[in-house]
Order: sequence, then C-alpha cells, then structure tokens
Amino acid sequence: MRREVLEIPQAVARLFEQSAAEMERAGTALKAVDPRVLVTVARGSSDHAASFLKYAVELTTGVPVASLGPSIASIYEAPLKLAGAASLAISQSGKSPDIVAMAEAVRRSGAVAIALTNTAGSPLALAADHAIDIAAGTEKSVAATKTFVNSAVAGLGILAHWAGDTALLAALHDLPRQLEQAVACDWTALADALDGTSSVFVLGRGPALAIANEVALKFKETCSVHAEAYSGAEVMHGPMALVGPGFPVLALAARDKAESSIIGTADALAAKGAAAFITADGAQQAARLPFAATGHPLTDPLVLIASFYAFVEAFARRRGLNPDEPRNLRKVTETV
Repeated sequence: MRREVLEIPQAVARLFEQSAAEMERAGTALKAVDPRVLVTVARGSSDHAASFLKYAVELTTGVPVASLGPSIASIYEAPLKLAGAASLAISQSGKSPDIVAMAEAVRRSGAVAIALTNTAGSPLALAADHAIDIAAGTEKSVAATKTFVNSAVAGLGILAHWAGDTALLAALHDLPRQLEQAVACDWTALADALDGTSSVFVLGRGPALAIANEVALKFKETCSVHAEAYSGAEVMHGPMALVGPGFPVLALAARDKAESSIIGTADALAAKGAAAFITADGAQQAARLPFAATGHPLTDPLVLIASFYAFVEAFARRRGLNPDEPRNLRKVTETV
C-alpha cells in the first residue's frame, strides 16, 4: 500500500500520457448530447469517486447527477427511462456482475455510457460507448488508493472537455507535482490523538464530503477504526451527541467556498472538547494539519486524500496491523 500511495503522482501523469485522447472524446460526446441528467454506477471507493464527480459536474455544468443502485438492474431487472441522459460507471476491475449489468441497462435505456476502469477490455469497458483506461498500473493492496485518485482525475478530465474549462484542465496537468507535496505531508499529530480510540468523525462539505467518505472507509479497512463521514452541517445535529472530551474529529477543508464553514464547525467541536484537526489555516481552536494547495477548488480535495493515504498506511502499522491484508477483505469483490 505504501508503495502504491507513493506512486500516485506518477499514476496521474501516466493517465494523461495514455488516455488523454479518450477523455477528450468522451467530453466532446457529452457536449454534443447536452444531457439533462448524469447517472453514476459504482460501489465502494469507486462510488466515492463518483460522489466527488457528482459535486464537480453540478458545480461546473449545472447538470444534476444521481447515483443508481446496481441492484435495480442485476436483481430487480427494472427498466429505466434514460433517453437523452448520460451515465458514468466506475470500477477498478470492470467485471463485477452488478456494475456491468447496470451499465448495460443504462446504455439500452438510451444513455450515452462512459466507463472508467483500470482493466482495459473488461466487461464494463465493452459495455460502454466510451471506455477510459485510468492507467493507474497494477494495484495489489486491497485498499484502493491510486485507482481512486486516477478515477477521480479521469472524471475531471472528461468534465473539463465537456465544459470547455481550460482552467480545470491546466490544474489537472499540474497535479502530479502537487501530489508529490501531498504524500509528504506529516500528519503524526493526528495519529497521537487517535491512539487508544476506536471511533472518529470525518467532516467535509461539497467535493470534500466525498473525500471524507473515502477517508472513513479507509479507516475501517486498514485500521479497524469505526469512522463516520458527515457533512460539516449535518454533524451539528444528532451526531453531536457522541462528541465528548478527546473525541477525534478530522475536518477536511479545501480551498473553496465551503472552507470557512468547515473551519467554523471544527472550531465549534474543539470548543466542546473534541480533538479536532483541520486541513486549513485560520482555525482558532482546531489543530492545523499540513496540506498541499493546488489553486483550484476541484483539485484541492484530491491532494487531501493523497496526504491521508500516506497517513493511514503508517497509522495501521502503528496499531500493529498489516494494511496490505485487511481482515475479511480481498482485492476484487464481485457482487450481484
């Protein structure tokens, strides 16, 4: 896992070397279709990448994005009405039966089908009108890291061409350098606060909320820590009842319009005794974690996950666990 985390900058660079033309073709196809809605099909870390792209698409194009439950096709066999729509399916292996079944169903229903997969020629790739090889290279660790980042970056590349967003495209090409900085960030202070605990809240708003969900999953997968991801607004309601002295909170703030909101939430939780950490400057009570800034609100959250991946791999080993072989898990899970 550590080796693959360190490979993230090179994996992103390789994505643009090998798949730039297909990303542009997919984006051009979306521009021509001008879909009224985009639907996504994914599970696990791939679904978190899809959630990240939901925010990115809605913020950039105004097109609403909805996640489809794969069982609608694989188990219930219910027809969908998607003429004039577009779909985005994401899967590392590209062969889980339920994901493939839903991708095939949305294409039959009239949607322009795009697939992101790390396995060229997979069943999912064959089910799509446009299949993008995310070119992450072989990923042996059970916990997805570089495939998550490359899936999100590939989706942003398609979006940049769809929206004609040259600033986003330029930011994506700068990412390898910024990811190098991100994986070198030292979050040891967070590890000290987590020692001896079994639960943690992970907060975000907008695109960073999708990253928070991925962070929570990795805490569970690699460290046997029960982590829950919440919107910085939602946590101030019912979940607040769990917060007491020393309760750990990781607030993921990107340099976007939600940054001040997340800072305010982290400070409010710290004032109640939580051990709150935030990836931002300007907090008065929450502790600052180092971060790499990208200068673009849609790429900024992605460098946060790279910093976290480096942290959580080391933290798992600190807890005496092997992050490469999590209990009860295997690399490829095929569900129906």
